[in-house]
Amino acid sequence: MKKTIGILGGMGPLATADLFRKIVLMTKAGSDNEHIRIYIDNNSQIPDRTAAILSGGADPVPQMSDALRHLEACGADCIIMPCNTAHYFLPRLQEQTRVPFISMLAETAKACALRFPGKTACVLATRGTLASGLYERALEAEGVSCILPDEAQRDVLMYAIYDCVKGGKPLETVRQPMEALLADLSARGADYFILGCTELPIVAQELALPGDFIDPTSELAKAAILFCGYELK
Repeated sequence: MKKTIGILGGMGPLATADLFRKIVLMTKAGSDNEHIRIYIDNNSQIPDRTAAILSGGADPVPQMSDALRHLEACGADCIIMPCNTAHYFLPRLQEQTRVPFISMLAETAKACALRFPGKTACVLATRGTLASGLYERALEAEGVSCILPDEAQRDVLMYAIYDCVKGGKPLETVRQPMEALLADLSARGADYFILGCTELPIVAQELALPGDFIDPTSELAKAAILFCGYELK
């Protein structure tokens, strides 16, 4: 029997829509009826995850738990979260349910090892994700080496994520800084880039940024499709 997906979303809404779209596009289906049943709780009231990790901001887990309860009630067979930083709180959420979460970070690390063996990744992400060491631990488990952006480069990434995608400023305003960032990190030894915030695949696609990328949203979508017993297109 085919399984269903619960998307614990709203972190942010556009990233949630991007994940849903990628699941639909990547599923091998010949008609509407051959697609996966998906439940989405786009809870935009979940407090900011980076602020919670770095500066004592409101704990996002109560609102995330509320969304989890709704997805359980719908009958979701697995839970996925289109927010890399939110995975910092995944152990607390998994304790609350028997429904399995699929880790975006673990799936991304596996993809890095498979697609770029022996190469060095660079993790592009929020300050919260980078400070938490989430990706470093996931990549180390798969034997993947990585480098991280410096402080000035993290400012660029936060502007792209928070001001442009989340805040609605024109993406063109960050084109030159992002291109410079990628060039500088390549010079430091990055062979490819992990788009480790779910807003960054949107930035990379819309601006057609140069370089080799791993898109964690796509890797999460693939894993969820296979978990549910469907084929990839």
